[in-house]
Amino acid sequence: MSEAAMTSKGQVTIPADIRKALGLVAGERVVFTQLDDGSTVMRAKTRSMGEIKGLLKSAGNKRKVSLDDMRIGRR
Repeated sequence: MSEAAMTSKGQVTIPADIRKALGLVAGERVVFTQLDDGSTVMRAKTRSMGEIKGLLKSAGNKRKVSLDDMRIGRR
């Protein structure tokens, strides 16, 4: 288990072992997701919506979904 302290400005340094496990380097972004049980999950933001556009091909559905439509409901 790793631990970190928050500064008066609300900043936290991610412990080195966690950065290494997530493959994080300076300048990369992380995403925090609050769960219904009160816990929070932190994950590396490794791909943007633009990078995954077109990654999956549909079998017969030719309808295209815009990036704006994909963002609906996103916090």
